[in-house]
Amino acid sequence: MNKRQSRIFAIACTALGGALFLGMTVDSHAQFDKLTNAESITPEVTLGNKVWHDNNCINCHTLFGEGAYYAPDLTKVTKLRGDAYLKAYLHDPSKFYDEQKHRRLMPTQDLSDTDISALVAFLGWVSNVDNQGWPPRPILVSGATFPGSALAKPQQAGTVAGIAAATPLPPGARPTTAADDPIAIGENVFRSASPACVACHSISPGVNLAGPSLAGVSARAQALLTSQEYTGKAKDVKSYLRESIVEPSAYRVSGQMYSANGVSFMPGNFGRDLKPEQIDALVAYLSSLK
Repeated sequence: MNKRQSRIFAIACTALGGALFLGMTVDSHAQFDKLTNAESITPEVTLGNKVWHDNNCINCHTLFGEGAYYAPDLTKVTKLRGDAYLKAYLHDPSKFYDEQKHRRLMPTQDLSDTDISALVAFLGWVSNVDNQGWPPRPILVSGATFPGSALAKPQQAGTVAGIAAATPLPPGARPTTAADDPIAIGENVFRSASPACVACHSISPGVNLAGPSLAGVSARAQALLTSQEYTGKAKDVKSYLRESIVEPSAYRVSGQMYSANGVSFMPGNFGRDLKPEQIDALVAYLSSLK
């Protein structure tokens, strides 16, 4: 190839690349409204965006992979947690985690109910933006504190939903009161029951441990109840979740290696060992996992 041919080749490639870039730019702009779910941007969503920035949420969290990486990416958080969970969490994050054990340092922002509803609406809009699967959700493996570890010291007897506990709380648990949100109590039961639910179940999508992931369990339960496959006695999502907790062998998912000879591998002691108030709270928490 001589100099003239090389020059023509370079000019042609540059022109082709420029035309391709221009065409992709025009196409992207033509799809922005659809991709960003623009028709759903309401005044409440706009207020939520302001709440997000005014409280510097991006200093710890990320949206679309942009922001700080101290706390989880929240791009699809409303696809995984219901509004009730998110609102209860934003009212007082300390009810959901023991900071000494779980290392969660989410501050209480003292947001008004209006601001919390707006922030949840904003995150709901974000979750419906077509981000082409970016960023990919990290694979988070659930963990639990097992007896014998440094953090598994039984605490002093406390109360759950205002009911006095007759024995020390399970490892890692903390006292809760009737003032606590049922979903917060339920998450603590999920982490601190004996054996801990979190030891066998992840709440991250696709992360199956000894038991199946519970991400989206509420939506899956609803779909199952309307199918011909379900053979249990539950009539709605909450009664199905309760049945799964207290009678794990009442219905077993077909094709899964979580049971044998008609008996579920899930422990059958929860109906005996958990108080009715704890089971109610655990059902409330699981119902919030969208």
